[in-house]
Amino acid sequence: MDLPTPGVLFGGLVFGVIGFAAFMYGKKQARFSPMAIGVAMMVYPYFVQRGWVLWTIGAGLCAGLWVLRDW
Repeated sequence: MDLPTPGVLFGGLVFGVIGFAAFMYGKKQARFSPMAIGVAMMVYPYFVQRGWVLWTIGAGLCAGLWVLRDW
């Protein structure tokens, strides 16, 4: 197994922190959608090994979090 690139490590850290914040926000507000997206953002970097895929999925989940913020 190859070592991850710095972009993948940094992306995993960034999206993990955003996912943790989204999960805590959803838990505090008793809303399921931010909690689910937060868990997905914390978990998916463990399974993605390509940088562009990691950043694309992370951007999509952040966009989903933004769209579902009032719904």
